[in-house]
Amino acid sequence: MMSVAQDQQHNRSGPPVIRPVALPRRPAVEVSTLSFGAAQAGSLYRARSDEDVAAAIDAAWDVGIRYFDTAPHYGLGLSERRLGAALRSRPRDEYVVSTKVGRLLVPSPDTAHLRDPDGFDVPADRRRVWDFSRDGVRRSLDESLTRTGLDRIDIVYLHDPDDHAEQAISEAIPALVELREQNVIGAIGAGMNQSRMLTRLVEETDVDVVMCAGRFTLLEQGALADLLPAALRHDVAVVVAGVYNSGLLARDRPPTNASYNYAQAPTELLDRANRIAGVCEEYGTTLPAAALAYARAHPAVVSLTIGMASARQVHETVQRASAAIPAALWPALHRAGLISQLPLTSA
Repeated sequence: MMSVAQDQQHNRSGPPVIRPVALPRRPAVEVSTLSFGAAQAGSLYRARSDEDVAAAIDAAWDVGIRYFDTAPHYGLGLSERRLGAALRSRPRDEYVVSTKVGRLLVPSPDTAHLRDPDGFDVPADRRRVWDFSRDGVRRSLDESLTRTGLDRIDIVYLHDPDDHAEQAISEAIPALVELREQNVIGAIGAGMNQSRMLTRLVEETDVDVVMCAGRFTLLEQGALADLLPAALRHDVAVVVAGVYNSGLLARDRPPTNASYNYAQAPTELLDRANRIAGVCEEYGTTLPAAALAYARAHPAVVSLTIGMASARQVHETVQRASAAIPAALWPALHRAGLISQLPLTSA
C-alpha cells in the first residue's frame, strides 16, 4: 500500500506533497494526498462569501488537490451547494468528492429567523435529524446529489455514528454496500472524532476507508493503538482530518485562547503544544509543518483533509506540507515524551 509520504532518509528531502493515491480495496477511487475540507465553505464559525469559497476551491484545484470532502451538516447544506457549484464545470473523472450520511436536513420555518446553533453562521431554517436507517441513507445521498448538482458521489461516510452504533452497523453500512455494489458510489466508510468505533467498523464491516478526526496528530496518537494497525491488517485506507486539533497546532506558537475539539484548549494541552513547538523551533521547523508531516507519514494514511477557507490558506497549507522536516526532530520529540511513537513510513 502506498502511503502519503515516503520515508525521509535525508534532512532536506521529501516526496511531492500532492499526488494521487488509490484506495487499496477500491483502486478505481483515487484521492489526492492533500484534500480540501469544505466545512468552512459552510460558514463554520463565521460567514464567508460565495466568492471567497470559490476562490479557495479554485486555488486548491490549481495546486493539484483533487479530493474534496463535504457533508450536509456543514452549513445545513451550504457547503455541498457551494462545492458542487465550484466543481461542476470541471472534468468529472479528474476529482473525487466525499460526503456523509446520518443527518437528514428537515425544514424548520419556526427557527428560520435564528442562526444555526451548531457553529455555522447560517440561518437555522433547517434542523438536523439523526437517521442511520436504510431509507435515511438513501434519502440523504439523493439530497446531497441534488444540492451538489453532481452526477455521483465517489465516497460516502457515515457521519459521527457514535450514539447509533447498532443501527449504523445493521442498517447504514449494508445500505452503503448495496449502493457500492450497484456502482452508485465508489467507496464507503465512516468519519468520526474517535478511533475506537472506527476500529470496530474496520474489523467487523466491509468499509473501504475511514476518516479519523483529531485522534492521530502530533498532539495525540490514540489511533496508533487501535485504528491504524487494524486498517493495515484489513487494507482499509485512513483519511486523517483535524490534523491541527481544531486549531491548537495551527500556528507556530499556540495562542492562549487556542481551540481544542472545538472548545477552549485545556491548560495542560496548551502547555504540551507549546513544548512541542519549542522542540520544533530548535530543529528549524514549525509546529504546523511538523503536524502535517507526522500525520501523513503513517503507511495506512492516504490523505490529510485540511479545512481551507481562502486561497491564502490553501497556499499556506501547501507551503507547510512541502517543508523539509529534519529527521532528528522525531527522536527528539520522542525522548521528551511528546510523541508516543516515531513516524511510521513505507519505502
